[in-house]
Amino acid sequence: MSHLLFGTSQLTEDGQLKIGGCLATDLAKTYGTPLFVYDVAKIKEMARGFKQTFTELAVPHKVMYASKAFSCQAIYQLLAKEGLGFDVVSAGEIYTALSAGVSPSDLEFHGNNKTPDELTYAINEGIGTIVVDNFYELNLVAEIAEAKQQTQQILLRVTPGVDAHTHDYILTGQEDSKFGFDVKSGQADQALQQALTHQSLQVAGVHCHIGSQIFDTAGFTAAAERMMALLIKWREAYDYTATILNLGGGFGVRYTETDTPLPPQDYVTHVVSEVKKLACATDYPLPIIWIEPGRSIVAEAGTTLYTIGSRKDVPGIRKFVAVDGGMGDNIRPALYQAKYTGLLANRALEPATETVTIVGKYCESGDRLIESIDLPHAEVGDLFAMLTTGAYGYSMANHYNRNPKPAVVFVEDGQSKLAIRRETLVDLIMLDQQL
Repeated sequence: MSHLLFGTSQLTEDGQLKIGGCLATDLAKTYGTPLFVYDVAKIKEMARGFKQTFTELAVPHKVMYASKAFSCQAIYQLLAKEGLGFDVVSAGEIYTALSAGVSPSDLEFHGNNKTPDELTYAINEGIGTIVVDNFYELNLVAEIAEAKQQTQQILLRVTPGVDAHTHDYILTGQEDSKFGFDVKSGQADQALQQALTHQSLQVAGVHCHIGSQIFDTAGFTAAAERMMALLIKWREAYDYTATILNLGGGFGVRYTETDTPLPPQDYVTHVVSEVKKLACATDYPLPIIWIEPGRSIVAEAGTTLYTIGSRKDVPGIRKFVAVDGGMGDNIRPALYQAKYTGLLANRALEPATETVTIVGKYCESGDRLIESIDLPHAEVGDLFAMLTTGAYGYSMANHYNRNPKPAVVFVEDGQSKLAIRRETLVDLIMLDQQL
C-alpha cells in the first residue's frame, strides 16, 4: 500500500496514514471532513525539481506556477518563497496573488476571452506579462495600454499543431483549438505583424501549451522544435527576435498505478536540449525559457480525507460506499472520467476483503469518485483518503446541492496550518437577496 503514497505520506505500524508528520485521523478530528490536506514538503520538492534543473543546465529561465490548478493566498506565498512566478487566468486569481504579496511583475495573464474590465485591472496593477490569445484581445490590450500611456509586455500564444496524447478536453496545442493563433494557417504571422505596429506593446516572445497530463517528452520536444522554427522564420521574414519562449506545462502526475510520469528533470532536460540545438545551429540568441507547471507541483501533494457514511450492496452487481463529499469537491471523475485511488486512512494495512465503488452524497448518478477499488470492509465512520487530489479539486469545487466547500490545511514537520477555512451555511447565502 505504501507504494501509492507520495512525499512525506507514510503508514504507521498499525495502519494509520500520516502526512507531513500529522495523523490523518487527528486532522479529521481537528478540521472536519471533507478535508484537503497538502504536503508542503512535496510541493517544495516539485517546485525545486524544475528550477534546479534549469540552473544546473545554466539556461536563463522562469518557472511560472499555473495557479488554475490550485489557487489561494497560502500557495502563492509558499511558491513565491521558492522563487516561482505565476500564471493567472482571471481577475480573481490576480487579486488573490496580489493580496498574498506577490509582485505584479511576477504574474502573466492567460485566457482566451479576457474581458475589458479584467485587462484594464491587470494593466492598472502593472502585471508583468499578458499572453495574448486572439486578434480581438491584441487590439484591446494595445488600446488600453495606449490610453494609459503605458507599454505592456505581451507574449503571443500560438498553436503549433502538436497533438499530445491526453484527454480531448485537455488538448490545447492542436490546430482545432479555441486557444491561440494557428501557425499553419498563417494567423501567427499575421498576429506578429499586427502586434509590432503598436507602440504600446512590447512583443517579448511566444507561448504554446500542448495539453495536460502528458507522460513522455516527445510532445514537448516537438513543440520546442516547431516554436523555434517559427522564431527563426520570423527573424528572417520580419527582423524580429524573441527574448522569451514559453513552452507551457502539462507534465503528467500519477493518479493510479497505471500512470508513469517522468521526474521534472527529464522534461526540462529534453526541452532545453532541443531549444539549444536549434539556437546554436542558426545562431539564434538563446531565449529565456519559461514553463508553466501547475498540476505537477501540487497534485501529488494533495490528499482528500472523507468520512464514510452509508453503503448499498446490490448482490451480484456492485457495492456502493458513500462518503461525505463527492463531485462538489472533485468533479474530475464526472467531467473527465478521471481515475483515482485511495485507502482507508485509519485501517490501511488490513487485508482487502471487498471491491467497492466510492460514491459521493450529491444528487447525481454520476457522482462516483472511484469506480472500483479493493478495500477492507468499510464501516460507518471510517476515514477514506483519496490520493493525488491537489490539482483541480478545490479549484473546481462548487456549491451543487448547496453544500459548503471543504477546508484546506497545509502540513509540514508535524504541524498543521489552516489555509482555507471550511465554508459555513451562512457563507452559502451571503450573496443571496431576498424578495
